This record gives sequence, structure tokens and C-alpha cells, in this order.
Amino acid sequence: MKKRRIIVVTDGDEFAWRTIQHVAKEVGGRCISRSQGNPTPLSGEELVSLILQAPHDPVFVMFDDCGAIGEGVGEQALKYVATHEQIEVIGAIAVASNTHKHEWAKVDVSVDRDGNLTERGVDKEGIPEMEIGRINGDTVYCLEQLNIPIIVGIGDIGKMGYRDHVKYGSPITKKAVEVILERSGHRGDENRYRSDI
Repeated sequence: MKKRRIIVVTDGDEFAWRTIQHVAKEVGGRCISRSQGNPTPLSGEELVSLILQAPHDPVFVMFDDCGAIGEGVGEQALKYVATHEQIEVIGAIAVASNTHKHEWAKVDVSVDRDGNLTERGVDKEGIPEMEIGRINGDTVYCLEQLNIPIIVGIGDIGKMGYRDHVKYGSPITKKAVEVILERSGHRGDENRYRSDI
């Protein structure tokens, strides 16, 4: 049974959706638009069904807790999807938020607001913080429990003072995706421009 390869994104607002939709198209992936929502509107079971219907990989799936402390609906759905026998998570984009309420995750690398890779975490604006290998966020608490091969920290997707806005090509998010694809050895150019379900 061939597993579907997905990239997890820990944000689901409209900026994130437009950005992920654009970047998925750029790299030849698919974006599960119905995973967009604040909080995540679908259950893990519903998301798996949509992932399995996607015609090709990588499949981008958004998860959002809407600021809930502890395990919210986004993380519940994420845990179900990430541990499903037909799903392989090739990487996660851990999105920073203003929350400092004990919700954080280890990251392997971050992309700052200038598109540079850094060993430090970044804040919501994409500015490197003092912590090495750690990011504060909303839907990141369970990431390191899920055996994800690479977790990339990033500021607020599609924003960061317009530096990641889709009208500029969302270069910060695209860089984070490229790091994941490079580490996973995935090649998806043959599917370019067929990006959304």
C-alpha cells in the first residue's frame, strides 16, 4: 500500500490558505483547501479521506487550534492524520504566534523574514529569537510526538510585514517548503499547476 506524502502546516487562517495554495502550485503539490479554518473545521477522518482522494503528492494540510490551550481540535485532527497507516508526513511547517502560554515545539531549522535559514526559533514577524531549536506557536504542541522527519519554524505565513505576501510569491513559505522537499528527496515538478482540491 503506497502511503500518501503530506506536509503539515500549523496555521489555517485565510492568509495561510492563500499562501499554501500558491506554494503548492509552485512546487507541483496539492492543497486541501477544506482544511482551511480557524479552528480546523474537519475531523481527522474527514481529512484523511480528502488526502487519499488527492491525485498526487505532496499534499499540504492545514491545522489550527485557534489559540486553544493544550490539545485543541486542530491538534486532535493532526494526531489522527499523522499516525494514519496510509499517511506519511514528510515534514511540518511550525508557524509562530504571539502565544507564550507553554505551547512550543522543537524545530530542526527556521526560516527568518529575510529568507535565511537559522538554528534559532523565530517570532510571528519572522525575527530570530534567542532560543535555539524552539518555536512558540498555537498548534505546535504535539509535533515532536509524531516522529516527523523535519520541522521547519516560520513566522506568520503570508504576512511578516508583507515579506511573505502572496503577491510577492510568498518567498519565506516557499523556502520552508523547499527545505522539506529537499530533505525528503521528493520530486513533484510533473504535477506543477494542478494544486487544489
